[in-house]
Formats: sequence, structure tokens, C-alpha cells
Amino acid sequence: MNAIEVKGLTKTYRKGFLRRRVDAVHDIDFEVLQGEAFGFLGPNGAGKTTTMRILMGLIAPTAGTARILGHEIPSRKARQRLGFLPEAPYFYDYLSVSELLDFTGRLFGQGAADRAKRSDELIELVGLRDARDSALKSYSKGMLQRAGIAQALMNDPDLVVFDEPMSGLDPIGRKDVRDIILDLKEQGKTVFFSSHILSDVESVADRIAIIVRGHIHDVGRLRDIVSAQVGTEVVFDVRELDDATESKLRDLAVKVRHHDGELTAMLGPKSDVDSFVRRGFDVGAKLISVSPVHETLEDVFVRAANDGEQRAKVREEEEALS
Repeated sequence: MNAIEVKGLTKTYRKGFLRRRVDAVHDIDFEVLQGEAFGFLGPNGAGKTTTMRILMGLIAPTAGTARILGHEIPSRKARQRLGFLPEAPYFYDYLSVSELLDFTGRLFGQGAADRAKRSDELIELVGLRDARDSALKSYSKGMLQRAGIAQALMNDPDLVVFDEPMSGLDPIGRKDVRDIILDLKEQGKTVFFSSHILSDVESVADRIAIIVRGHIHDVGRLRDIVSAQVGTEVVFDVRELDDATESKLRDLAVKVRHHDGELTAMLGPKSDVDSFVRRGFDVGAKLISVSPVHETLEDVFVRAANDGEQRAKVREEEEALS
């Protein structure tokens, strides 16, 4: 059984005076396996939050189906095993984080002793011990985000859904959230999250989906999606070379950077690396390193966004002609 199963999911709105149809998400399919961290990525307005709200039962889909932990949404049984952090959480200003967690625990039917024990554990986990009795209205955005993560974990959920969990956090806070996600994975929990901070996604996600203009562009294991080798980086020590000799190396590279006596050359994916290295030896350069350069998640994300925008323009032109 998968933690999340989405098939043909569509959410349509009507906008403007002419009630023009707009698909926030259109006929999307993906699965989230139990025990994995799944990154859900896309530009602003791509349909990430709409999809999450459908999965949480907060809005109804126009078409398609979604199942959470084996239950078709909306489902009270599924909600008992869920933890959710929305993108912009709102909490009662005059509650403390301790009171917030106690309130959350009550909603899940936890006893007083269990609520107190779990609350203490989570306040320590998210780093709010020194502010546990302060009113939430005095919290910074990053502190509120930490409080939101704690309330999402109060019921010890099997599936955690985080919408932009790193939002508003400094580098230390982002590291803490990454560690929490990895720890949840080690416990066998499933984490489904969105984020604009691609480096954080790369460090914790097992698989990802990229959504653009309401359409899924890529789904798969992170290492497969970003596996393409785009070139090779060769670094030489060229402090003993004159400019004319060094230029013989520069002319063979796609891109060159010179700094502090080192020449870093980027070769294309089909370049003869051995020949380039031999040329460096021939002119008297000293080899420092040879490293393959792979596509980054940012490269994939930007390409997916551009492709999605182009496809959307084609669809709009076709609709205008029909």
C-alpha cells in the first residue's frame, strides 16, 4: 500500500466576468511510497498548494481520485494518521507553544499525561524550549514555523505533509528541519513536502515530482532525474605558464575560469578529456583534478518550468483557434 496515490486529479476554477475555466491542477498522477521523503516542486502558482489542500480534504477535486494511507479522501481515519503544516500557518496569538500543542493533542483525543510528554519532546526537538511559555504573537516567522512543525507531529503521524517547511528559517533552522525529515524517515514515517529551496530538497528527498502550470512534468528518483552528465571540469596549476601558452588550453574549453594560479576548464559532454589533459601536460601545466559535472536539480527545475510555460502557450493558442 502506498502512502499517497493520485490518479487523474483535476481542480478547475471559474474566473472573471466571463467565468473563464482555469485548471489549477489538470489530470495529474503520482504515487508516494511508504517510508520515503517525497519532494513536490514547482514555480509559484504551479498547483502545489492546491494539490496538498485536496489531499488534506480541505477542498474537493473537480475530477480524479486520491487515496491517503489506503483511504479515499476525505477520510477521518486517514486524518488521524496525518500531520500537516500549511504554507502560511495561523495560530491564536495569545496561546503559547505549550498551549498550542496541548490543544492539538486534545483534538486527537490524547490523554493529559501523553499530551504533556509529547509536547515536551516536540518543543525540545524544534528548539523552542526558551520560548515555550511566550505568546505566539511575539514569535518571529521562523519561530512560528517551528511551532507549526511541532503541532504537525503532535499525533505521531504515519504521514507528514509539509507545505514549504523551510520558509522563514535561517540556515540553522533549515538544517534542523532537514534533520527532522531524515529522522522521520528513519522511524519509517512518510514525508511529503514542497520547497523552493532546491538544495534542501536534494539533501533529503528520495523521489520528486515537478509540477508546472498544473501539469506534472517529471516524477522519479532524484538520482535518475539529475543523472545527466553535462561536462567535465579539469583544473590545472598554471602558475609557471605564460599567457600565450595558457591560451592553448583556453581555446579547447567551453568555459574557463582563472583564479589564484589555477585554470578551471569546463569541457563539453562529448569532449576528449584525455586529449585535453595530455595537452595540459605538453605545455607544462600541473593537473590538480578531473571531475564529471552533472546536471543539478536547479537545471532540471528551470528546464521543466520553461517547457511547461511553452506547452501552456501552445495549448492557449489551440484553444483560441478552436
